[in-house]
Amino acid sequence: MADFAIIYDRVRPDEKMLFDALDARGIEYDKVYAPQLKLTFGQKVPWKVALERCVSQSRGHAITSALEGFGVRVVNPSHVIELCGDKLATNARLALHGVPTPRTGVAFTPESALELIEEFGYPVVMKPTVGSWGRLLSKINDRDAAEAVLEHKEVLGGYQHQIFYVQELIRKPERDIRAFVIAGECIGAIYRTSEHWVTNTARGAKASNCEVTPEIAELAVRAARAVEGLVVAIDLLEDPERGLLVNEINHTMEFKNSVSTTGVDIPGRIVEYTQSWLISG
Repeated sequence: MADFAIIYDRVRPDEKMLFDALDARGIEYDKVYAPQLKLTFGQKVPWKVALERCVSQSRGHAITSALEGFGVRVVNPSHVIELCGDKLATNARLALHGVPTPRTGVAFTPESALELIEEFGYPVVMKPTVGSWGRLLSKINDRDAAEAVLEHKEVLGGYQHQIFYVQELIRKPERDIRAFVIAGECIGAIYRTSEHWVTNTARGAKASNCEVTPEIAELAVRAARAVEGLVVAIDLLEDPERGLLVNEINHTMEFKNSVSTTGVDIPGRIVEYTQSWLISG
């Protein structure tokens, strides 16, 4: 058994690239398939450091919390997953640290949500507080659309559908920016370009290199620091009047479209950073 483990529940291109980076450096590690992992408190685990790469946020958070109870240092720690995995928690922390974001509000009944939306003015964006890959986003252009979306959420029921997370729609230039931050350094960034208002590569956006300007680097690092993120991707929006705004933070970042695009060995940088934890003890 090795001192280092990589925890995963699906082998995507990103995980394969991490395995390759570990193999290329001759680093001993254990591949730990999360669905088969069993842990009993009071016993010992062999690992000192682990890299959490689960697609399932709830599973990744639970495993990370458990491993921390065994004294394992996990990238990212459980409190980072908790913050970044919930858009409301992320936005609250960014607001606390004065990091600029789109105008954002939250309401807890359909009636108060409609009032909030109309205070913002149309169009607005409604998002689930938990989710990724641009799923379940609603662009609301008028009151009729607002009432329809709110009614659907009320009928669907469930805790998540009773939290109405609302943001202004940013008139971005058909793209957003994803900046990668490791150990407090912005190591690279990409543009994600699409004619669709959701500029996410999972929804067909095209990746291209984005020069890491001092402004991008400074804001990305500030955002990562606000949530105490060690290895995170920061999604930035370009507002025509206010400049860069932080939209979301990703704690188990995908990078398969970004290595060749940026020329940065992102999996190699992740591996080298996590290995430095073993050296530092």
